[in-house]
Amino acid sequence: MVGRAVSLMLCSMVGAEGTISYSEETTMHLRPALESDFEFAFAVKKEALGPHIAVRWGWDEKFQMALHQQRWREKPWFIVMRDDERIGTLSLLDEGDTVRLGEFYIEGAHRGHGLGTRLLNDVVRDCDASNQNIRLEYLKWNPVASLYKRHGFEVVSENEIHFFMLRTAENR
Repeated sequence: MVGRAVSLMLCSMVGAEGTISYSEETTMHLRPALESDFEFAFAVKKEALGPHIAVRWGWDEKFQMALHQQRWREKPWFIVMRDDERIGTLSLLDEGDTVRLGEFYIEGAHRGHGLGTRLLNDVVRDCDASNQNIRLEYLKWNPVASLYKRHGFEVVSENEIHFFMLRTAENR
């Protein structure tokens, strides 16, 4: 999956309101994150997840940066690329029979156009092909649940702030 290109129908121009229209073919792929991507990854996370954190606890920049530094060191990060443009992040940690998916954030101008769905489709297809389950967690009040449920993820446990989901490989 990593580095494998995915053809997408996108316009190479962004409209006045920052929206993307779909008309020309371009490529989306993952590349391993570099140290120089650290600030970008934090900014994308803050934009995508920040409102869901702020509604419950407020946004503590210093705490969130320390947490981001910890997560950055403990798992492999990838940058979602649209041609030569960074548009998001994703972490895929191979745990043998399971892949842990996390840090899945797409920049606001690129959200709502099916890019996350297409990327998740590729992750699911590749994990099915290698007979690996996928697990993830998300904040209970984050509306991302519908995306994961559409891809066959099921809640297997929860705590007071997270739902933990699992998608069993179709080959199992």
